[in-house]
Amino acid sequence: MPLFEIIRVAFQSILANLFRAGLTMLGIIIGVSAVITMVAMGSGAQKAINDQIQALGSNILNVSSSRSFRGGVSRNQMTLTVSDTVMLMQDSDYISAVVPEISGREQIKFGNSNQNTSVIGTTPNFAEVKDFDIEYGRLFDQADNAAKRRVAVLGGEVPEELGVKPVDLLDKTIAIRNLPFVVIGILKKKGSVGYNNPDDDIRIPLLTAQYRVYGTDLVESVSVKVLDSVKLEQAMVEIERILRREHKILPGKDNDFSIIDTKMFLNTAQEATRIFTMLLAGIAGVSLLVGGIGIMNIMLVSVTERTREIGIRIALGATRSNILMQFLVESMTLCLVGGLLGIALGVGASMLLNQLAGWQTYVSASSILIAFLFSAGVGLLFGIWPARRAAYLDPVEALRHE
Repeated sequence: MPLFEIIRVAFQSILANLFRAGLTMLGIIIGVSAVITMVAMGSGAQKAINDQIQALGSNILNVSSSRSFRGGVSRNQMTLTVSDTVMLMQDSDYISAVVPEISGREQIKFGNSNQNTSVIGTTPNFAEVKDFDIEYGRLFDQADNAAKRRVAVLGGEVPEELGVKPVDLLDKTIAIRNLPFVVIGILKKKGSVGYNNPDDDIRIPLLTAQYRVYGTDLVESVSVKVLDSVKLEQAMVEIERILRREHKILPGKDNDFSIIDTKMFLNTAQEATRIFTMLLAGIAGVSLLVGGIGIMNIMLVSVTERTREIGIRIALGATRSNILMQFLVESMTLCLVGGLLGIALGVGASMLLNQLAGWQTYVSASSILIAFLFSAGVGLLFGIWPARRAAYLDPVEALRHE
């Protein structure tokens, strides 16, 4: 019996019981769509973390004041100063740039609009070190910093929060702590990094912040860019040596600062997300197995219903392999069609979650291929027993069956 004829007969049998075939495929459809959706959610989360890692820039360390705990409450001890950052640049052979930050939450006003946001005093090289791009206007420079000019560069989301178009804010005056600042530039949106959203910040020259806004030389954090040829561990030891010397910390005493490689936390989060994605995909895959059991059950029922038909085919010359192949083709067809419908449903669900719920999802070709092949494997695995049972029926008993 030619293969084409076997496939034709298998499709005829499925179409003869189309409603039952649809219900049989339902488990496969739900299983495949669940796998696609769960993997898309996990892959989207991993992609977001990868984007955050790229956004941090290369070879960046973050030095911050240490935290103290009193009465169970975490408190920041401001221990870093602007002079510390100067000494880091002068005395270290491993550092290419240092970006100190003095920051605070301030009320920003423009016309009738106002917004509470973070105002950061920093050096002109912050954009280069932290991988920011200017979209409108310009960045402040060393001359602006040295002259303590009241100029500001806004994060990409600040104009939206003030209800103004970005171009309408350029060269306009906004009030920060009731002090007038001229907006000279607006940064491109970068996206949040962990719990921090740099697009929501306003940046002003460091000396302006130090002498005209906050009145202090204490800095909350320092971003340090390490030379490409230097390992981060070497730079961390060097930074610790210089700061302990500047802070006059005696041997055996704890540091009053901390040095953090931020990428370590994101890499850990990435690994946790990957494991969580595999767990979700595994749980969703169980529904595929349940769907496979349903298909095996229906195929066994079909064998019982078509016992006399099988006996007639054998009597007319059909071989055991022909009967086996026919029922295997039926089983795999149910699973493959269900798999295709499940892929369409899963991709659609992922797109809806992205558009309506705002969840970042990413459907990869590999996840689609794996889900499709797995559905084919389920059809083959759970179709073998019914097909074998049909192929090895006794022709005489099959013909007697009513």
